[in-house]
Amino acid sequence: MAKIARLSGGSDWIELDFVERERTPRQLMELGIRLHFAGLSLSNTVRELEKFGVERSRKAVHDWVQKANLQPASNASPDHVALDETVIRINGKQFWLYAAVDPETYEFLHLRLFTTTTTALTQRFLRELREKHDVEDAVFLVDHAQHLATALQRTGLRFRPERHGNRNAVERVFREVKRRTSSFSNNFSHVDPTTAETWLQAFAVWWNLLN
Repeated sequence: MAKIARLSGGSDWIELDFVERERTPRQLMELGIRLHFAGLSLSNTVRELEKFGVERSRKAVHDWVQKANLQPASNASPDHVALDETVIRINGKQFWLYAAVDPETYEFLHLRLFTTTTTALTQRFLRELREKHDVEDAVFLVDHAQHLATALQRTGLRFRPERHGNRNAVERVFREVKRRTSSFSNNFSHVDPTTAETWLQAFAVWWNLLN
């Protein structure tokens, strides 16, 4: 068990309150979640758990991630917020991942997955962001997408168009998201958008711990 403890250290961010009659030791469940977000596919995560004498399916590891319901922390007060969206494909269909990132820390502040990109949905995203964080005095860094500027104007938030500089924070985050979601086809094959969004929220928690 000492080896398990070493590998599963730093797992305070993983809540396993959902566990009832799960036959896998909690330390190994935490380890499985951490390994998966560190870069292992579900299949390779299962192989690593087998080294500890635990035989579980890819679906079991997937379910641990879903049931843990991890969310990025709240109550940040950033000076700037990089705001953007990017395309994520699920079962061959196109969805839009909205993200707000603190360009000083490269941490996710909020993210959501939508079926399209509109001014109304952007306003909804900003409303949720304001409920989670103190961004009233922040300057939002955006590209030249009109719906982003319009939504920020309508919500009374300050913004500045910027193609490079601090706004690159969100581009860096998106590159990593795209690398992970394209590398592991079993993350987003045969799942509904809600399931994919839960995975992305959990990934954001793991990402924030690295920064």
